Amino acid sequence: MTADMIDEAAHRFALLGDPTRLRILHTVMERGELSVGAIAELAGASRFNTSAHLNRLALGGLVARRRDGSTVYYRVNDENLPRICDWMCDSLQRRATSLATRL
Repeated sequence: MTADMIDEAAHRFALLGDPTRLRILHTVMERGELSVGAIAELAGASRFNTSAHLNRLALGGLVARRRDGSTVYYRVNDENLPRICDWMCDSLQRRATSLATRL
């Protein structure tokens, strides 16, 4: 792994380190391509805040956007993202089970 790859990995992990961005990504992964307004409503965030987070996710290559008139639609752009999220959820569930059995 090169230094540039390590820097890019750190940047992507930082993008995934924000709870609002995770809610936004989860919404898009579950529902598919959606408008900013629909994502905001489903993720429980303001349209302005959602748009700012989506812009950062797009710059990081995690989502892609397309414009149709005045509406911008977003979709997952990295096929590995659902696997990363599944891996993390599985890890969290295993940890919770392990902690529960210790009590």
